[in-house]
Amino acid sequence: MRRGRTLREQEGRAGLALISPTLIITLVVVVVPLLWAIMLAFQDVRLINIRQAGIFGNYTLENFTYVITEPGFWSALVNTLVYTVAGTALSIVIGLVTALALRDRFKGRTIVRASILIPYVAPVVAVAFLWETMLNPQYGIVNTWLDEPIAFLTQAKGTFLGIEVPVALLTVIAFEAWRYFPFAFLFILARIQALPSELEEAAVVDGATPTQRFRYVIMPQLWRIIALLSVLRFVFTFTKFDDVYLLTGGGAGTEVVSVRVYNFLTARDDIGASAAQAIVLAVVLVVFLVIYLRFFGGGEREQG
Repeated sequence: MRRGRTLREQEGRAGLALISPTLIITLVVVVVPLLWAIMLAFQDVRLINIRQAGIFGNYTLENFTYVITEPGFWSALVNTLVYTVAGTALSIVIGLVTALALRDRFKGRTIVRASILIPYVAPVVAVAFLWETMLNPQYGIVNTWLDEPIAFLTQAKGTFLGIEVPVALLTVIAFEAWRYFPFAFLFILARIQALPSELEEAAVVDGATPTQRFRYVIMPQLWRIIALLSVLRFVFTFTKFDDVYLLTGGGAGTEVVSVRVYNFLTARDDIGASAAQAIVLAVVLVVFLVIYLRFFGGGEREQG
């Protein structure tokens, strides 16, 4: 018994030694900055007095009250939700369609599949500048195809599903879907390639149409990966900053909460308010994830 206990102790120490580097990195890179941000969110901290901020500062809820009651917060939150849900859904749908179109063998398939990844791997600054140039109302190539030029990234308004929305918001959603559909494409294509060919062959023998094969054979096998993609893309898009900021700077009705946090930090030098707003953003994200996992997570597993 003593020898067995000694072996377990040695294994425990060895395991702790192996995971210690990961624990230390996680602590330094994730946990400590998070605790520091939470601490700043409850203090009246600005750039001028950041050195006086400490663990034993004067804690208050004024930052949260100020952030929530400040004009533009709720509209920014709505923009964030619309941008996140629409961008996530479109990127997954486009990735699914592309994966289905490129799953069969044809000449040059490898090159075509590799080119699909260009929007995802290209530098965001470069592709954002490309879109700005293409959509410019004076010399952009897109407006040369239209009867009247449209200011896609400024104050133009459009109607979507009977609701008037800023054209710039629709544009950044389209940019989000175009830039990140290769991410969904890779996941879905890998799952499709792993599907047993016997299932579709049996469906063909039974006289199933292509639509029926997609609905009853392919999609049930993809629900789990689509559910995973939905969660990942929702989290990534909800906190997205660079795409929106590079295209519009948060103007023209496209201000999302992450851009608002940046503006509070840089334009107002209000570190406490920006930290509070980031905490609110994180809480809202956690709430939506809990709702998703509670009401949709189980259903996806059952269908898979």
